Amino acid sequence: MSTQILILGSGGREHALAWKLAQSSTVKHIFVCPGNPGSAKNQKTSNLDLPLIHPYKDIVDFAVNEKINLVVPGPEDPLVLGVEKCFRDVGIPVFGPTQLAARMEGSKAFSKAFMHRHAIPTAKFRTFSSSQLQDATNYVQTCGHPVVLKASGLAGGKGVLIPSSTNEALQGLRSIMVDNAFGSAGDEIVIEELLEGPEISVLAFSDGYTIVPLPAAQDHKRIGEGDTGLNTGGMGAYAPAPVATPAIMDRIMTESLRPTIDGMRKEGFPFVGLLFTGFMLTADGPKVLEYNVRFGDPETEALMMLLSDDVDLAAVLIACAERHLDSVQITTRPGFSVSVILVSGGYPDSYAKGKPIQVGEVPSDVVVFHCGTSMNGNDLVTSGGRVMAVTCSATTLEQALAQVYAAVDKISFEGNASGADVEIGGFGGIFDLKATGYKDPVLVSGTDGVGTKLRIAVDAGIHHLVGIDLVAMSVNDLLVQGAEPLYFLDYYGCSKLDVATAADVVKGIAQGCQQAGCALIGGETAEMPGMYQDGDYDLAGFAVGAVERSSILPRADIMPGDVLLGIASSGIHSNGFSLVRKVIEMTGLSYSSACPWDDQKTLALSLLEPTRIYVKQVLPAVHQGFLKGMSHITGGGFIENIPRVLPKGMGAFIDASTWQLPPVFRFLMQRGGIAPLEMARTFNNGIGLVLIVGREDVDRAVQVLQGTADAAVYRIGEVTDKSGVEMKNLEYWSPQ
Repeated sequence: MSTQILILGSGGREHALAWKLAQSSTVKHIFVCPGNPGSAKNQKTSNLDLPLIHPYKDIVDFAVNEKINLVVPGPEDPLVLGVEKCFRDVGIPVFGPTQLAARMEGSKAFSKAFMHRHAIPTAKFRTFSSSQLQDATNYVQTCGHPVVLKASGLAGGKGVLIPSSTNEALQGLRSIMVDNAFGSAGDEIVIEELLEGPEISVLAFSDGYTIVPLPAAQDHKRIGEGDTGLNTGGMGAYAPAPVATPAIMDRIMTESLRPTIDGMRKEGFPFVGLLFTGFMLTADGPKVLEYNVRFGDPETEALMMLLSDDVDLAAVLIACAERHLDSVQITTRPGFSVSVILVSGGYPDSYAKGKPIQVGEVPSDVVVFHCGTSMNGNDLVTSGGRVMAVTCSATTLEQALAQVYAAVDKISFEGNASGADVEIGGFGGIFDLKATGYKDPVLVSGTDGVGTKLRIAVDAGIHHLVGIDLVAMSVNDLLVQGAEPLYFLDYYGCSKLDVATAADVVKGIAQGCQQAGCALIGGETAEMPGMYQDGDYDLAGFAVGAVERSSILPRADIMPGDVLLGIASSGIHSNGFSLVRKVIEMTGLSYSSACPWDDQKTLALSLLEPTRIYVKQVLPAVHQGFLKGMSHITGGGFIENIPRVLPKGMGAFIDASTWQLPPVFRFLMQRGGIAPLEMARTFNNGIGLVLIVGREDVDRAVQVLQGTADAAVYRIGEVTDKSGVEMKNLEYWSPQ
């Protein structure tokens, strides 16, 4: 045990590399400069408080004095600035490319020209300097295809804009080329054809001659759910990506990776280190999006846990640096690995630092890699936008995700820890009810599914939204009894598990639990060949909540004259989809068609808009005692759901003129020939939750409800002394 290694960097990638390198029996010690509180925990690892600034004199002197055997630069900046030569000049090998080779990441214009010279499949492109705004504008307006805008230089993983229209693209050009949104990185801009298809990342070891790829990973760049919002440095990753079939990987090696390594060597700048290549799997085959010349983040966190226990990472890195990569074995364990990033509020825009972090006891097979943390005295605090990478490997991707989210519930930046604890694979979940602070609680449970809305999700291949529906249908049913959702479990049944589909569904379930403020403490995945058609799956959810015994709804004092308040729905929610599908069939539209009432979405995306979760908006009004009862408008619409919460002998009227019928319902009514009264019996028609409020409390209740969320609140009717629901002014729903 004699090897001493120096890692440059301070993020999750460097922590993950140090974690894996420390497992090598040949490694004596690892220094990380500057490192983070996570990398400092291992007994083989020490952090260094030395300036990591070009020309790196202090850190080079340290490496010489400590007889460092290998330097591993983590971030791209030192490599682009030539850190490899600084150590090579004093005889210390570096796992990383020369400054010339690092241009493949340092200049997107250079790398695109390289791909063109060597016939490496990539998107159509043009390059413009910052002084060529008019030329770039003309190209965007006349190229005939959607574009992606890329700052050519280094921009911390955020120098890419994906405009959704020509006008947005022109605004993006001005932002980069005039307003300097990405600083000097935007002195040159690459305008590319927007490619469509699944995106994967392939990280490959190279010694300049041999190249050995790791399993393909998929990371998620945008901040929002459903691949929406601003680009980030990476919100999470998993590997291997099922879309990267053996045939696809063969094409990637033959058409891209091998020509890249051979081309760099032939042009006089052979590549040594870790080549990270982003691919889009288009209908015409894999195409290169970009090169990075170092380990990716968050892919590295997932891939380090996927490497087999017998892989000596130190030996692999040294073999690359010494040009004999073909002498070592690189294998991975069966199964999947996933890494989920926890970020500071506001990221990727401005965000606060120095927030205290609490980390509870996470599952034993989960590793929490530190990305943007520091110590304030004895307290662990946030110091970056991406704070932690919660990572796990397991036999299935869903198992890995479940373990990761169980660990996520144990981590808080604001002391907001969950009371949930679970051991997936055990016989159930544990929830500490005492920790919730209830004095005389009654437990309330609810179970539901998503219904035939799943058919649209499966047919359209859009799976990241229905998990939110699954949570919503159960927790909204708890809410109408005055209960706060505490925890949730899911059931996923299929013929054969498709990992990518299941991952999207679980992602939605986790998102729904976050919206509802409850813990996802476990679930069950069942593969039952013969029970389901290939590609189909079914979902069920089970939620448990709590309410103080004295606050259970509906109350006994509901009376005629009480006011009905309606809170806006987000769309069709999860009922009536058998009729919806029939109407769509009658129109001749496909789910990929432009939505007739929203030209910014496909028909499928609009129909799959998730059920609104009302918990955070409504619970404050419940706790202040303003609500006498609630009705969740699901199957049966107004006609059947409202009477369920009214005392015997009472009814209600609904005034259909008090809110605007949303376009989706007007479309269904008109194209399906559905009578207004039947609409009221089948759909929510724009009102997802009905609240019963005493006349004297209406103004205060509305103030509380409108102050906690953006869903509109309407006064839609009253309780009457006549059984049933009377629908008034239905003519307002007819074509105007």
